[in-house]
Amino acid sequence: MVNKLKYLALLVFLYGCIEINLFEKQVPIEGQSWSRSDTPEFSFEIRDTVSLYNVYIVIRHTDLYGYNNLWLNIGRQAPGDSMRFEKYNFALADAKGWEGAGMDDIFEVRKLFATGTFRQAGTYKFAIAQIMRDDPLRYIMSVGLRVERVE
Repeated sequence: MVNKLKYLALLVFLYGCIEINLFEKQVPIEGQSWSRSDTPEFSFEIRDTVSLYNVYIVIRHTDLYGYNNLWLNIGRQAPGDSMRFEKYNFALADAKGWEGAGMDDIFEVRKLFATGTFRQAGTYKFAIAQIMRDDPLRYIMSVGLRVERVE
């Protein structure tokens, strides 16, 4: 039993030394009704300024979502800088149906929108707003951001 505890303590110690190569956070959209004024924000720390990173937008929606795309205004803010917004149009469906993974009437799609390095260490912030014609935009369940280091 003592050897098992020593082994477990060693695993916990080694696990604590591993740097996580991933940030991911989802923000639920209350009532599946995303207002233009509701702009979820995400912030994460970057220490490694040499590695490449992929940045994804993660959207969860129901089968009742009425469009095959989603226009977003995505803001990026580097440490010590101001937020800069850019418009993106993401396809959520094609002639075959919804993209991404689905279970029953819920679909989740991960869309790559940036690959590159973060030029300086520090806290980066992202903000995501929907800019579709409908306000509020119905049947969007959550919006998220995923940042992963390219291995």
